[in-house]
Amino acid sequence: MAIATVSPVTGETLKTFPPLTTAELEEKLTLAEAAFRSYRRTTFAERGAWLRRAAEILDAKRDEYGRLMTTEMGKTLKSAIAEVQKCALVCRYYADNAAIFLADQPATSDASTSFVRYQPLGIVLAVMPWNFPFWQVFRFAAPALMAGNVGLLKHASNVPQCALAIEQVFQAAGFPANVFQTLLIPASAVETVIHDPRVQAATLTGSETAGMSLAAAAGRQLKKVVLELGGSDPFIVLSSADLDAAATAAVTARMLNNGQSCIAAKRFILVASIADAFIEKLVAQFSALKLGDPLDAATDIGPLATTAIRDELAAQVEQLVAQGAKRLLGGQPMAGMSNFYPPTILTGIDPDWPEAREELFGPVAMVFRVPNLDAAIALANDTPFGLGASAWTQDPAERDRCVAELEAGAVFINGLVKSDPRLPFGGIKRSGYGRELSREGILEFINVKTVWIA
Repeated sequence: MAIATVSPVTGETLKTFPPLTTAELEEKLTLAEAAFRSYRRTTFAERGAWLRRAAEILDAKRDEYGRLMTTEMGKTLKSAIAEVQKCALVCRYYADNAAIFLADQPATSDASTSFVRYQPLGIVLAVMPWNFPFWQVFRFAAPALMAGNVGLLKHASNVPQCALAIEQVFQAAGFPANVFQTLLIPASAVETVIHDPRVQAATLTGSETAGMSLAAAAGRQLKKVVLELGGSDPFIVLSSADLDAAATAAVTARMLNNGQSCIAAKRFILVASIADAFIEKLVAQFSALKLGDPLDAATDIGPLATTAIRDELAAQVEQLVAQGAKRLLGGQPMAGMSNFYPPTILTGIDPDWPEAREELFGPVAMVFRVPNLDAAIALANDTPFGLGASAWTQDPAERDRCVAELEAGAVFINGLVKSDPRLPFGGIKRSGYGRELSREGILEFINVKTVWIA
């Protein structure tokens, strides 16, 4: 795949970028290694000041960066601006809390003094996706840089201008030269980078295939990896739920980022007693969504990021329909509208169909009916993924069972699944391993050093 900005609205190639040569990549690795040797000795106060300045730049340029995201991958401008503001939030969070999270921890032993010290690992490679082109990067970079690591960003090939803009944010914020560098390289070059002995660890957000490839390459070098992969999150609605609140949240949970989110609600699991009423509300709200130019403030749903993504989604829907699923709404590509795909609701799906177990990465809701809570939890867990889960109930006993029994890295009760700098984020099963955000996130790329003094 070429490194290029291609309009998701028109399909026009707006700008292309040559990949780094072998010599240029080697130079960037050399610069990163040199930067780490000095940067690791900076103080939390210095790093915090630079990161707060990065937050100020993000706030000041939120419209500019939002428009850039919309241009490259098609999310609505209003959601892109909100993404930039969330990046500023995570910068301030770690600027305020990193020193607390990484303070020496006293320990009792047979020494006169013993404690645990948290120190940076070195160069960390970040392989990041296009769907949240700023947020995914900043939720890695803010804790990694505050911990004293340096970062190398291999961003998705369809958001190169976002990747370069992020590098410029850190430069303008005052971080020392080469502490954060963007690598314009193809996916095929990632293994070369992770094999380099100067690179100590890697993090990836993306597909299962990409995650397995990186994990295998890193494993051969015995290097730490954090993976945040796909999801097929359940959205369970039980008989005691506030149906109006649940239906409104369901629209946001499924349509976030034009439906292209790993933590989007993808499988709507409804207890039979409320299923018809909930579906009626869902159809009404999906029908009211406006598709169109993502730069238009009135637009609710923009195009999918690439033609390939649209075609894959359409093929999955057609296969479900061919097996007997019923289209309640949408379900076919928009004629003459490039990468657009309409809000879609499918019912009558057999949970054992292969496509019912896949991740549908777009504005398609699969709806299932179940008789009771036991069946809802069983169906929710019947997936190779385990990223997030949302359950709607006003019954404390039902709430407690969902919290205890749903197999996911996050369970949200009466709320949609979302990432928050204050809470750890990540999955289980084929959704990956490791955690981002909160204290757990900053500890992923740390040498937890035991100190014993006689």
